[in-house]
Amino acid sequence: MNLVDSHCHIDGSQFDGDRDEVIERAREAGVAAMLNVGTGDPRSDDFRRAVAVAEKYENVYASVGVHPHDAELYDEGAEEHLIELAKSSEKVIAWGEIGLDYYYDHSPRDVQMDVFRRQIRVAKGLGLPIIVHSRDANDDTVQILTEEYSEKSEDSKQEAENSLGIMHCFGGTAEMAKALIPLGFLISFAGNVTFKKAEELRGAARAVPLEKLLVETDCPYLTPVPFRGKRNEPAMVVHTAKFLAEFYGINLETLTHQTTKNFLDLFKLDLSS
Repeated sequence: MNLVDSHCHIDGSQFDGDRDEVIERAREAGVAAMLNVGTGDPRSDDFRRAVAVAEKYENVYASVGVHPHDAELYDEGAEEHLIELAKSSEKVIAWGEIGLDYYYDHSPRDVQMDVFRRQIRVAKGLGLPIIVHSRDANDDTVQILTEEYSEKSEDSKQEAENSLGIMHCFGGTAEMAKALIPLGFLISFAGNVTFKKAEELRGAARAVPLEKLLVETDCPYLTPVPFRGKRNEPAMVVHTAKFLAEFYGINLETLTHQTTKNFLDLFKLDLSS
């Protein structure tokens, strides 16, 4: 089995005591690659730490970008710092997680929207796919992504044919998924899709074709059933994959092959070398 954990946070302090063992358990479970998504204060070394973890481990990649919780910290200095990091390592393959979070509203909504647009344009300039966080902000997320990726240009047709990024830990509706998939976004599900009360989320999953699907842990958060209450880690993406395979009525090998292909195609990676 060669699964990909398309979104994890293994550079966090929760893994400082056993990071090597966590990576090894993931390998033993059949997780062939991981995308470690940096978060934190862009004025600090938080994102350097995320890149350093990717540099240390084979087939672990990194993403940099300011989370909507920290949108008020995003300025020209932060932007320059993150661009420098993105250019510093071939292991940085995405910009994110960026987006909107109206559930916590840690940053004012107008600031979140402005910073979201600014970071989309930076990612475009660097040629990087984006990792999108959206919580309780379906309409504004769809509007911004549609506007930012629907320019009338010679490249617009090519953009539409290629994946532009990932809707991470998808928590929206089936209608939201149907709006974003044609635009060029893959839809990634985390362990919360396995939760007993997640019927609406599973309804959204039914709207996602296999060739647009990804799986993730978002670890150390959202530990899937039957391990809720424990720290999540990349090896547990297998349980989410098994759940979704059963949910879709397909075998695990089919889901594993396709979701891994989706990830590798998006980022133009080859794990066989």
